[in-house]
Amino acid sequence: MSGLPITVIVSTYNSEDYLSKVLESYKHQDYDNYEVIVADDGSKESTKALIEKFAADYPVNLRHIWHEDKGYRRQELLNKCIVQTEYDYILMTDGDCIARPDFVSTHAKYAEKGFFLSGGYCKLDKPSSDAISLEDIENQNCFKPNWLKKQGVLGKKQQLKLSVGDSLANFLDVVTPTGATFNNCNSSAWKTDLIEINGYDERMQYGGPDRELGERLVNLGIKTKQIRYKAICLHLEHPRGYKTKESLDRNLAIRKNTKDSKVIKTPYGIEKLEVKE
Repeated sequence: MSGLPITVIVSTYNSEDYLSKVLESYKHQDYDNYEVIVADDGSKESTKALIEKFAADYPVNLRHIWHEDKGYRRQELLNKCIVQTEYDYILMTDGDCIARPDFVSTHAKYAEKGFFLSGGYCKLDKPSSDAISLEDIENQNCFKPNWLKKQGVLGKKQQLKLSVGDSLANFLDVVTPTGATFNNCNSSAWKTDLIEINGYDERMQYGGPDRELGERLVNLGIKTKQIRYKAICLHLEHPRGYKTKESLDRNLAIRKNTKDSKVIKTPYGIEKLEVKE
């Protein structure tokens, strides 16, 4: 093995069909110095069985970290995973994001002390998401725009992400108006930096907890590096029953405080700190 050792953390909850596609994609990376942790927010036993089946002949170490289903507690689980990683560099992604074969190696290539990497995703519609088989991932059909267009609708921006070569990808990452934020589907950071800011804010549910974590990394002095056109993953379409106005409003208030008060270390993270009222 050579190159930067990386821990890939994949979040999941009762979505075995999509998780199987994601785990399949990490069998075909052009990089081998990494491990995969499935961060499981309380899925059924059948998800555990699926992971064990993959682990039997997986090319890298595949681990399953689970906690009991007590509602949406992904941030709490991710904090547990951060402290249990084997390696000092952590790539965050989701159980609905199929990784292109150069996904991990791209993060390894651009990782740099004092920075976190901000990637994006190629958003698919439901017909395309469902049409992708494990064989399509192995032979890389699913990363070909013409193949995807036969399965469903593929927007021009998504086609561009899948089509550009290295030089154009570098150029687009420089000129894109999209900010280099921390996105749980495709971002990476140093473990020491994540622990320094006390990980994720566990008060936050769906709607921006990853962005808030990135904002605290910036408050710490960590710079951002854009790789949205270089590190490609396919985002599979699915309903989001956990998305509520209440959680979105609460999260926006927390993010506003993080920005206004230049918060670095959340009291509601890996370590539970005393909060001064």
